[in-house]
Amino acid sequence: MAQGQATKVKKKKKSGFEARGEISQRAEVNRANRTRVRTLMRRLRTAITAGDATAAGNLLQPTMSAIDQAITKNVLHENTANRYKSRLTLAYNGVKAKAAK
Repeated sequence: MAQGQATKVKKKKKSGFEARGEISQRAEVNRANRTRVRTLMRRLRTAITAGDATAAGNLLQPTMSAIDQAITKNVLHENTANRYKSRLTLAYNGVKAKAAK
């Protein structure tokens, strides 16, 4: 550009502002869902490591339900969620087997 000429300033569009607002709202919802799933998984893991089969049994179903909801809301990828569910179920079955002995 030659000296002394004004640079063009791009106008900010209303749709851009709206999109940014929607993105931040979705990010907040996704964060809340992800936190809920991780908290339930953490509680279940602590019950499993403590060897408490009854507490783990009470936490297993709500945890699986939260993971499934995270899949439907696209918070977790389906394969990742299925891996989590598989590993948690295997760990729970191990604790349950030890408690039955």
